[in-house]
Amino acid sequence: MLTVVLLALASTHALNWAWVVIPLALSVLGIHDLVQRRHAVLRNYPLIGHFRFMFESIRPELRQYFFEDEMDGRPFSRKKRSIVYQRAKAEVDSRPFGTELDMQQAGHEWIGHSLSPTKIASHDFRVTVGADRAQPYSMSVFNVSAMSFGSLSANAIRALNQGAKKGNFAHDTGEGSVSEYHREFGGDLVWQIASGYFGCRNADGSFNEEKFTAQAQSPQIKMIEVKLSQGAKPGHGGVLPAAKITPEIAATRGIPMGVDCISPAVHSSFSNPIGLLEFIEKLRGLSGGKPVGIKLCVGHPWEFFGIAKAMLKTGIVPDFITVDGSEGGTGAAPLEFVDHVGMPLQEGLVMVHNTLVGIGLRDKVKIGASGKIVTAFDVARTLALGADWCNSARGFMFALGCIQSQSCHTDRCPTGVATQNAHRARALVVPDKAERVHRFHQSTLHALQELVQAAGLPHTSALRPHHIVRRINDHEIQLMSNVLKYLQPNDLVDGNYRYRVYEKFWPIARAESFHPEF
Repeated sequence: MLTVVLLALASTHALNWAWVVIPLALSVLGIHDLVQRRHAVLRNYPLIGHFRFMFESIRPELRQYFFEDEMDGRPFSRKKRSIVYQRAKAEVDSRPFGTELDMQQAGHEWIGHSLSPTKIASHDFRVTVGADRAQPYSMSVFNVSAMSFGSLSANAIRALNQGAKKGNFAHDTGEGSVSEYHREFGGDLVWQIASGYFGCRNADGSFNEEKFTAQAQSPQIKMIEVKLSQGAKPGHGGVLPAAKITPEIAATRGIPMGVDCISPAVHSSFSNPIGLLEFIEKLRGLSGGKPVGIKLCVGHPWEFFGIAKAMLKTGIVPDFITVDGSEGGTGAAPLEFVDHVGMPLQEGLVMVHNTLVGIGLRDKVKIGASGKIVTAFDVARTLALGADWCNSARGFMFALGCIQSQSCHTDRCPTGVATQNAHRARALVVPDKAERVHRFHQSTLHALQELVQAAGLPHTSALRPHHIVRRINDHEIQLMSNVLKYLQPNDLVDGNYRYRVYEKFWPIARAESFHPEF
C-alpha cells in the first residue's frame, strides 16, 4: 500500500522518484518471496524472513567474538588459539590469578614435577630418523604437519618454509608434492607420496620411478612419507575440481589443466602389507638412502598388525611411522568422516607403539604423531605416550594468522592462508608470517624445555606414561601407565598378547593381505 501511495505521489510530481525506489524494490522482493517455492520461511514471512538467513550467516562470528568464553570454541578454544597468537607475536603468554580449568573434572591431566629439577642446555630437542641409512635426518621434536600447496596459498607455503628454515625444523609437503614455493627458502622438507603420486606420476596416475628419483634426491628433501590415510578423512579419496586447478598446481602435481584431479582412496603400487614394505624399500633406494616411512590414521587393528607381520617376514622396516589422529582436520571432509571414522590419536599412537614393542622393532622405527597438538603440554603428553616427535598443522596455521573461520574449503579464507584467490592471499605478508612461525616454534620448545626440566628429566626422550597423571573422577587419579595398556618387548612374537585387542586380532592378521584370516 505504501508503495502505491508513493508511486501516485511521484507521478503527480509531488514527490521525487528517488523516494519510490527502495519501497518498490522491497515490494518486488516480497512478491517474489510469496511465490517462490524454495524457502517455506519466506513464503510465510516475506521480507522479514530474510533476517533469519542474515543472522544465521553471521552466527559463527557472533558466537566467536561476542559470546564465546576462553574455554569455549571448537575445534580449538579461544585459550588455545590465544597462546599460539601470543607466542607467534612474541607477546606475554603468562596467565595471572591461577588456572581457569576445573581440576576436579574427569579427564583433567597434568605432568608430575620433581623436587630435583634438571637444567637442560638447549630447547632444540631432536631425534635421529633412519640412523642406519645413508642419509639419516636429525629432526626437531616439533614440526609442520602435512598441508599441500593448493589447500594452502603460495604465500602460506612460503612463510611456513621460511619459518622452518629459520628454526631448523621440518615442513611436510602434504600430498600435493613439492612446489616452487617449498623450494624458495630451502627449509627442510618431508615429501609426502600419496595415492595420486603427485610430482612422480605417469599420465594414467601410476607411479613414475624416474620422476621420483629426480625430485627425491634434492638435498632439501630429508625424508619420504608414504601416506596411507589421513585423520581428516581416513579411507576417503579426494577430488580437486578442474575449475580450481591453476597452472602452478598443475605443474607441481604433474597433472593436466581442465581435468578433475583425482586422489584415489587406495594406492596402485601395492595391494598388501608385503607390497607396501617392498615399495618403501624401492623408494629408499631411489632416494639415495633417505629415511622412508608411512603415515596413517589407524583403522582396523588387523591391518596394522598385518604390516607388522610383514616387517617380521621380509626384514624390511620403515624408518618411521607418522600416526595421524582422527581429530586431525586441515582437510575438509564429509561430516560422518570428520566425526565417526578413524582412531583418535591417543589410541592409534598407543597401538602403533605397542605393536612395534611387541615385535621387538620399536628401537628401529621412530614414531611421529599429529592431531590437535599446539601447546608444549600437548607435545610432552604425546611424547610420553609413545611418540618420538610431534607434528602440528592447525597450530602453525594459527601462527600464520588463521582465525578459525572454518572456510578453508570455500576458497574464501579471510586471512589468505587456505585459498588460491590471489587477492586474498596477498594479505599474508611472507616475511612477517615466517617470523611468527619461527617464534611459535621456538617459544613452544622453550616451554617444553621448562616442562621437562620441572619433571626432573634430561631430555624429551625420557618422558614416559607414568609422568602424566589423569583424573578419573572427583576422588581418583591414575598415572597414564595404569590407564593405558602397554606391551613388553617381544610379547607378540612370544604369544604373550596380554590384552583383548591383540589376543583377538593378532592371530588373524596376515602379511600377505590387509584382509584378516577368519
